[in-house]
Amino acid sequence: MRPSAFTTHRRTVQEDSLPRVAQSFWLSAPGRGEIRTVELPRPAAGEVLVRTLYSGVSRGTESLVFRGGVPESQYAVMRAPFQDGAFPAPVKYGYLNVGVVEEGPHALRGRTVFCLYPHQTHYVVPADAVTPVPDAVPAARAVLAGTVETAVNGVWDAAPLLGDRIAVVGGGMVGAAVAALLARYPAARVQLVDADPARAATAAALGVPFALPADARGDCDLVVHASATEEGLARALELLAPEGTVIELSWYGDRRVGLPLGESFHSRRLTVRSSQVGAVAPARRGRRTFADRMALALDLLADPAFDALITGESPFEDLPSVLPRLVSGALPALCHRIRYPAAGAPASGAV
Repeated sequence: MRPSAFTTHRRTVQEDSLPRVAQSFWLSAPGRGEIRTVELPRPAAGEVLVRTLYSGVSRGTESLVFRGGVPESQYAVMRAPFQDGAFPAPVKYGYLNVGVVEEGPHALRGRTVFCLYPHQTHYVVPADAVTPVPDAVPAARAVLAGTVETAVNGVWDAAPLLGDRIAVVGGGMVGAAVAALLARYPAARVQLVDADPARAATAAALGVPFALPADARGDCDLVVHASATEEGLARALELLAPEGTVIELSWYGDRRVGLPLGESFHSRRLTVRSSQVGAVAPARRGRRTFADRMALALDLLADPAFDALITGESPFEDLPSVLPRLVSGALPALCHRIRYPAAGAPASGAV
């Protein structure tokens, strides 16, 4: 059946109203970023056009990318799902993006969604690359979905048991999210350990006891390490009970790390095991997909306690000047949220 003239005209008007270009943040060279205008393809069947509301800076990984610290051997592994360009630069990198679907399948149109997409005002991706944000989760908090997904995978890898004594060493985005999830385990003793006393306030907001490294409680069955420091990893081993396990969530990029494998490491039969979000944890791989894991992370973000992980906000147009300050530490942050014009007025705490 041929479409009516009215239907054809309406489709043409709608297509003409779609944005043809977008603004995108690129690392033009190590240590230098810029906003570029990029062409925006028309969404095809099975694709969605998303208008970004917020993105988040994943400070640890994006700092490594920004300074050109991704080892050449890891260029393929470290590619973000919708990365453009190549390491070390020029490259468009990022993976914490929340927006509204403006074009696409009827079931998604108008929905707020999360996508593993870089910092860009609009973008077109396959419909199955976005995850609807539950109604109970504000869009401004949903930028944490990628971080909480990493924490979920780390907890699956750690496989804590009822009543375990657990420490999380490193109170950054990932470590704090892991501690928040582990604190919900029945009868578990959980402590967040960090060298920065200011992280005590974050721990309190998440309902997790806090300690400086020298004051941390030992005899742990399990330690999750997320400080990305040599000292933190050494302290994680010291906190273990005999036959305990360290789950290593840190990624060091091109840095070599010394590990104290002498002394009592062997006699205490300690274990160091890596966890990485690029694959679903083996304990759940046969029963959970990437989409299941992301949906779970978004459901968990209904808890307003996670707002403690968002420590600042800036407008998108300031990102080229904000990111160097985040990388250098001049602008302290856990998750720094980037606000786009479509999001409207600044949220509280914007800088």
